[in-house]
Amino acid sequence: MSTPKIVASATRQINAVVVSAGLMQKTVKARVGVQKWNGHIKKHFNRSTNVLVHDPNSSLRIGDIISISPGWRYSKHVHHVVNSIVAPFGDPIEARPAVPTLQERLESREAKRIRKDKKRGRWTGEEESEGIVEVDGVVVEGQAEGVEGEKVLA
Repeated sequence: MSTPKIVASATRQINAVVVSAGLMQKTVKARVGVQKWNGHIKKHFNRSTNVLVHDPNSSLRIGDIISISPGWRYSKHVHHVVNSIVAPFGDPIEARPAVPTLQERLESREAKRIRKDKKRGRWTGEEESEGIVEVDGVVVEGQAEGVEGEKVLA
């Protein structure tokens, strides 16, 4: 049995403001507050950094305050994913497509991987016995029967 790999850990939540939306497919630019250390003065100063955030359903608009978390790498420069809309700007949340939950994102990623494997002819059907397993609060992917003390999510 191979060692299980960590699929996603969405424990770190970062609040950000959307500064650019609609220019890239399923991606927005968000401004995150950070602190920079000045070694000469020996003091932290507030700064902002722009990060690219994956928006699966294109539900974000410019000015929205969102909650993001670092996740798996979606592309070369996109390393964060939106968790929720904290405060919408403009259209209400009900008028927009829903932001998918972590479980929905994991299921869609697994379905996309299976479709890709079937298309390439590498699908053997063995992946159906594997499950997504939660061990001590961490979501891991691996053989469900090989891990003790787990809650099987799939």
